[in-house]
Amino acid sequence: MARRLANACWRGGPLVAVQPIRYSGAVATLAGQIPELGNLEANFCFVQRTGCLTLGAEVLEIGTGTGSLLHHLREAGHCVRGVDISEDLIHAAEKRYGRLPITLGDGRLLPFPDATFDLVLSFDVFEHIPDSDGHLREVRRILRSNGTYLLMTPNKWTNVVFETVRWRSFTRFRQDHCSLHSYRELRHRLARNGFGVRFHDIPVVNAFFRRKVREYTGPVGLWFLALFNPDRLPMPFRTNFFVEARRLEQQDASRVGR
Repeated sequence: MARRLANACWRGGPLVAVQPIRYSGAVATLAGQIPELGNLEANFCFVQRTGCLTLGAEVLEIGTGTGSLLHHLREAGHCVRGVDISEDLIHAAEKRYGRLPITLGDGRLLPFPDATFDLVLSFDVFEHIPDSDGHLREVRRILRSNGTYLLMTPNKWTNVVFETVRWRSFTRFRQDHCSLHSYRELRHRLARNGFGVRFHDIPVVNAFFRRKVREYTGPVGLWFLALFNPDRLPMPFRTNFFVEARRLEQQDASRVGR
């Protein structure tokens, strides 16, 4: 897994040695113990492909989950800290990797001074935060001049279909995924909050994705996935958006946000 991922995604800098991932049910597990909460392979590929992660940069991950990405980046020599809303997940991350620099908190009020970080990361977090504008203001506040926010969030239109099937309800998923955005909505919201926006083409259909589809939709879902691979769709119709959002200076942000 580590070698395949590195060969597919690496664009320079120190190689991060990712542990082999075994897939079971809808989630990946590392060492067969704690479930992996997201598509680590795709997220890892995205971070490396952007070229935004450089040695010496101060990095924050919002929503560290079980700590996999944070741990691997630190192992590669990067200065990375994390914040997570769940004490249980922080304990799970430390059980897996030992003590990690994760602060208890959430994306609505980040417990860091202004202009602390060069790079902020979040994966499958943005859609859970009710106040999207407040969150983006906080990210912009803690980023240094020309800093970057790398985020991954589901596409509203494709995620609504999946979550409706998953929960067997047209409304239940909205309690959790309360801030889903379309391609156009996400681009405009980021621009209004002072960010220059670039969407990246990152494949998501891998073993984790297929197992998740099978878990919630059965063989029919896999059959449909074989016919209509979302990685081949135009960007506005992808299942997930991988976004590089650069913090603009005030005068540039005013022009972009109009």
